[in-house]
Amino acid sequence: MEVNVSTGMEGLEEPHPASPESAGNVALRVVPLIVLGVTFVLGVLGNGLVIWVAGFRMARTVTSLCYLNLACADFSFTITLPFLIASQAMDDQWPFGWFLCKFLHVVVDINLFGSVFLIALIAVDRCVCVLHPVWAQNHRTVGLATRVIMGPWALALLLTLPVLIFLSTVSDERGRVYCTFNFASWGNTPMDRLRVALSMLLARGIIRFLVGFSLPMSSVAVCYGLIAIKIRRSDTIQSSRPLRLLTAVVASFFICWFPFQLVALLSTIWLKEMLLERKYKILEDLVHPTSCLAFFNSCLNPMLYVFMGRDFRQRLIHSLPASLERALSEDTAQSSGPTVKSTPAHVEAELQAM
Repeated sequence: MEVNVSTGMEGLEEPHPASPESAGNVALRVVPLIVLGVTFVLGVLGNGLVIWVAGFRMARTVTSLCYLNLACADFSFTITLPFLIASQAMDDQWPFGWFLCKFLHVVVDINLFGSVFLIALIAVDRCVCVLHPVWAQNHRTVGLATRVIMGPWALALLLTLPVLIFLSTVSDERGRVYCTFNFASWGNTPMDRLRVALSMLLARGIIRFLVGFSLPMSSVAVCYGLIAIKIRRSDTIQSSRPLRLLTAVVASFFICWFPFQLVALLSTIWLKEMLLERKYKILEDLVHPTSCLAFFNSCLNPMLYVFMGRDFRQRLIHSLPASLERALSEDTAQSSGPTVKSTPAHVEAELQAM
């Protein structure tokens, strides 16, 4: 028995013949396509604008470098969405060939993982600036940030290896082509291939949940919690706007990614029953809605990290690029109080820019 597991980036699913759909099932298919289309437009425009401002208009700083990498990750992912939308609209068939099957999904995985890890890195950077301002002033350099940022990308590449190795195009008995995990050459007997498939996909699913979600989410929550406590205790920061933004960042990250990660984890745990006994069909139905919600986070990042920056709404009509530069800058904001008691001006500017 040949074990093929259909996947986008988002789930585990075996190709199966089409069946009559209810109105609810149609909605579960159509609405994600609309959301992905909106994500593509907003993601390309928003992240492209951030890349232009942070990469070409501003002096290179630690903050602009972090946001530039985050925008590059989200932009690289969103430009692959037209292919994923087309495949999803064709019941997950893949008409684009073997190379694009492997290449596009490698790009998707690297940039989705990279985006999550970069968000966690930005949270850690903010936390260091607030809790250890003297160290940050003396050691937080663009050179150090450039080296540190290589870590999230390297980890993202490592987590993408299963896609690079196992993903391929597979034709079913009706001649329909799918881009799936294919373990046909990884065993001499059907049972051997099944064991390899279950072991590999179980390991991948658990690692993806722990390393690709739980640890970054925990890091973000802890770091922004510490920052929020510092803001509340500080006498130099009067506005509550940074605290509201921190809450929005943590909430949006969790709301967008948790449903997808939960469905992926349950699909991993019950993979054998789903493949062999066709149980838990509800998880297959939830793959596309939850994945499109996770993907939508890629177009939210510019709004949450940049467009909600200080005075953006007042300056939007006057000059969008100038507003983005103001939001991404490190040292243009001034202390809100007449004196600086415990927080250096450049660190307070970091908080105001958030």
